[in-house]
Amino acid sequence: MNILILGSGGREHALAWKTEQSPLCKKLYIAPGNAGTQHCGTNVDLNMNDFGAVESFIRQHKINLVVVCPEEPLVDGIRDYLEARFTDDQLLIVGPDQAGAKLEGSKEFAKEFMASNDIPTAAYKSFTAATFEEGVDFLESLKPPYVLKADGLAAGKGVVIVNSLDGAIETLKDMLLNKAFGAASQKVVVEEFLSGIEVSVFVATDGSNWVLLPEAKDYKRIGEGDTGPNTGGMGAVSPVAFAQGEFMEKVKARIVQPTIDGLKKAGIDYKGFLFLGLMNVNGDPYVIEYNVRMGDPETEAVLPRINSDFADLLQSMANGTLDQYTLEICPDFAVTIMLVSGGYPGSYEKGHVISGLDKAEKSHIFYAGASEKDGKTVTSGGRVIAVTSLHPSLEKARGLSLKSAEAIEFTGKFLRKDIGKDLL
Repeated sequence: MNILILGSGGREHALAWKTEQSPLCKKLYIAPGNAGTQHCGTNVDLNMNDFGAVESFIRQHKINLVVVCPEEPLVDGIRDYLEARFTDDQLLIVGPDQAGAKLEGSKEFAKEFMASNDIPTAAYKSFTAATFEEGVDFLESLKPPYVLKADGLAAGKGVVIVNSLDGAIETLKDMLLNKAFGAASQKVVVEEFLSGIEVSVFVATDGSNWVLLPEAKDYKRIGEGDTGPNTGGMGAVSPVAFAQGEFMEKVKARIVQPTIDGLKKAGIDYKGFLFLGLMNVNGDPYVIEYNVRMGDPETEAVLPRINSDFADLLQSMANGTLDQYTLEICPDFAVTIMLVSGGYPGSYEKGHVISGLDKAEKSHIFYAGASEKDGKTVTSGGRVIAVTSLHPSLEKARGLSLKSAEAIEFTGKFLRKDIGKDLL
């Protein structure tokens, strides 16, 4: 197969790295890709949000399979666009249609979907600028801390957790009346705070059949001990000790199967990845959020643990034969540590030369915000490099990733040294 991966981050590098290993993969293209993906296939200077340009590239290069990684083109309907122009015999697509992508594109839609399918989640109500005062009344009925979510896509920054009632009211005002997140916060979902431990569960589905990929725990805050502002993710660990046995049976029965059944009932033919952001509340799983693609940096921890043919998995998801696919998982621990630019998640500099990549020989190195310039690898984003190491011992996997992370250098480099420490 000729395969096209759309995206440019560490997740896409991990997907390209895993896909390229398959004998099913004849030619691999990544659009736009980064400094790492060019070692797995061919980077393409293509705007993935320009659907016409994507269509032209598919025709010109005889692409058989497209994998849409980021949420934005999915929410904007890239699958619907391509399905209207290609038959299933011509093109297979991994990624939901616009209706399915609303699970991530609209927090309100996702909450209503969960409510109508009896999927456990936090109590909530949604508000607009016109119902701001009702939002204040609802906040006053809740106990702190308070959770406020912009309804639309906000580049992973649309969720705010506030400890004081006054702060929550001010945040609601900022989101609804001052348009803090632009169009994304024209509507805001306010929900009760769930206290527990988070885990990310990944489902691959062909619309009827599904398989669970390895789960992961990610670390969102910039500072050690989960302090400071939220980021896109500072690291991840897989597997997660508490997300096994009885807990995972509850996840399958109470969340995964009802979600797949609910999508079918709604007439949504969902072929793609489903990322379940879950909270373990006293042994019971609750959905915090749905994402309609793989997570980042969780993908960099999950994919190295998959031993079976990944391109075969993608093909089986897209053509409805997932029931014939056998997923093989490596039992080792994977620990991923993100190296980020100084100042991230606030403002940061770009263009700093990255050195020492060749010294991280016992780890997988996935490029995120890194590009090539004048023959050198330089920083080009907030999250720069993901370092992943595997070992039967969680402690030793952590040690390998930390050693590799220390060997890689660039001006302003920052990392969390406590990734996975809480699971020891």
